[in-house]
Amino acid sequence: MAPGDVTADASGQRRVRSFVRREGRLTRGQQRALDEGLPRFGIPAGEAPIDFTGLFGRRAPVTLEIGFGNGESLAQQAQAQPERNFIGIEVHRPGVGHLLGEVERRGLHNVRVLVEDAVGVLEQRIPPSSLDAVQIFFPDPWHKKRHHKRRLVQPAFLRLVASRLKPGGRLHLATDWVEYGEHMSAALAETQDVFEPEGAQPVASRPAHRPETRFERRGQRLGHAVYDFLYRRRTPTRV
Repeated sequence: MAPGDVTADASGQRRVRSFVRREGRLTRGQQRALDEGLPRFGIPAGEAPIDFTGLFGRRAPVTLEIGFGNGESLAQQAQAQPERNFIGIEVHRPGVGHLLGEVERRGLHNVRVLVEDAVGVLEQRIPPSSLDAVQIFFPDPWHKKRHHKRRLVQPAFLRLVASRLKPGGRLHLATDWVEYGEHMSAALAETQDVFEPEGAQPVASRPAHRPETRFERRGQRLGHAVYDFLYRRRTPTRV
């Protein structure tokens, strides 16, 4: 998909996508993991809201990770927190295959995967006030100014996320690009009516629940600082 491609949202309006499909080459292991893992751990495409209890066969807190890359961090979190359910959204099929391979290798049962556009999933598939946490780690920074509109983290998107989080639910963002960190901070400031910070932001060090990612290690080798933002959905005020 080229940078100028657009799609239509639920209202039929044109919407710029926040990602480009860079399929890359699937290894034999990734293809096998997709073939065998998606029928077991994939969430079929559709428009109906997802029933989390039916999907996982239990009631448990649900964390949604948007753009999980190769799935390394998501698999580690799922293994470390078996009491939680995790849903990952990713359009890069080699990364999906890698995650499914990790799910099999680690014997995980609390991970499900969607190979879809995250905005469409949030709009149509995720029920309001149903998620306990949403995390977006190291999204594409879209460096060029003319592409800034393609950045996933925008005020309108954050309001959509807030509507799907339970009151008190956590939003966790991370980036290793200082300019995108500033952009995230500004977007969060515009949505302070629905999100409140967990202390000073960005946080002083990587939160213990977030594993170090491949992108993070690459950024550190390049001398990049890492910025984590932890916010909570505000509890609506009753009139």
